[in-house]
Amino acid sequence: MQTILITGVTKGIGQALAQKFLKEGFRVIGTSVSGSLFYTDPNLTVYRLDLSDPQSIQICTDKLVASKIKIDILINNAGVLLDDQETKLNTDKLLETLGVNVVGTADFTEKIIPIMNPEGHIIFISSQAGSLSDIRNFEHSHAPFRYPAYKISKAALNMYSRTLALRMEYEKSKIIVSAVHPGWVKTDMGGDEAPISPEEAAEDIYKLAVSRPENGQFWYKGEKFGW
Repeated sequence: MQTILITGVTKGIGQALAQKFLKEGFRVIGTSVSGSLFYTDPNLTVYRLDLSDPQSIQICTDKLVASKIKIDILINNAGVLLDDQETKLNTDKLLETLGVNVVGTADFTEKIIPIMNPEGHIIFISSQAGSLSDIRNFEHSHAPFRYPAYKISKAALNMYSRTLALRMEYEKSKIIVSAVHPGWVKTDMGGDEAPISPEEAAEDIYKLAVSRPENGQFWYKGEKFGW
């Protein structure tokens, strides 16, 4: 039985991903800020993880290392959007957003890599919001400068995924690193107007996760997406 680790499985895309992989016969390790979930499954284990808190990251990863379980797929799904209605950059919110979406996510990933299987797959749930080449076409923004802190964080996350992929190649590792745009998804973050359900997004991400795509690419619905 393969094991997948998914951050932020309380709701939205994370919950849909956890339930999809359970349905497909995976052992699922999920994380939530509270350390609990409203749903259960014999093949589901949940750990407490707050990506804004380095101590929480250390405690969570220590427990995962102690479990002796090897991770086949890591999906970094957890993230925050703190400046949804804003167009002017709020640097306090930028620091908080980067702390979760980039620094915490990178810290967690670096601590998980040593317990991954040699041919593992690391996926970052990014966003069209982080695409430098596509910023004027952002599908659900009324202005290309809306929620700047979130966009900056996703652009930074994309660069981390690219540099990590290149590092894996340099180290002769067979671990594949991917970033994925899930689309405009009907979640608390995406809003009720979004055309894609979390389950639809999870289906696309599942197909990517279980495949061996080209390393270090940004994907949307199985096609390469512009950085």
